[in-house]
Amino acid sequence: MIELNSLIIHKTLKFIQNNSNYSSSEYNKIEYGLEGIYLTVSKIIIILFIGSFFHYLDTVLFTLLFFNILRFFAFGLHAKKSWHCLVLSILQFNVLPYLLLHVSISNSMIIFVFIFTLISFLLFAPSDTLKRPLTNKRKRIIRKVLSICSLFILLIVMYFFNYLKIPILCSYLIESLMINPISYHLLGLPYNNYKNKA
Repeated sequence: MIELNSLIIHKTLKFIQNNSNYSSSEYNKIEYGLEGIYLTVSKIIIILFIGSFFHYLDTVLFTLLFFNILRFFAFGLHAKKSWHCLVLSILQFNVLPYLLLHVSISNSMIIFVFIFTLISFLLFAPSDTLKRPLTNKRKRIIRKVLSICSLFILLIVMYFFNYLKIPILCSYLIESLMINPISYHLLGLPYNNYKNKA
């Protein structure tokens, strides 16, 4: 599936290049967007299939939803290779929820995960990428505030809807790792890219 996506992206970009007058900067943005779309579709199909096969599709879907809410504000890393991205996604959206479904979640664990996530967001959110550096200081501050607000909103949701506890805890943990500079280092990715673009 990954090779098929690469072929589709290549053919689509070739068509755009031959039938438009985009600048190299605009072309790079289109390429980045297409890669994101195709990789996302591929990952989601595989992740949802695994969730359906092991009968916890609802947990996987809610984890994806809540994670993307947090990621919208806090951003986070993108793996350099598509297979890295796929493996990480399966670990995050299939393995982690599956494990949490089979352990007892105490209130102490919930508080610990929330505090860990809150500290992570205070220190590292928003966390940009090489292709999307967040050079505007005001926007970085706004995104930090909104990402922290989203944490508290999800905590309230968890309080009133106990069945969403595991997806929300998973989304907290996943996004905390996605914005952490150690994760960037382990994957060989540059961190705080806005500093190099300012």
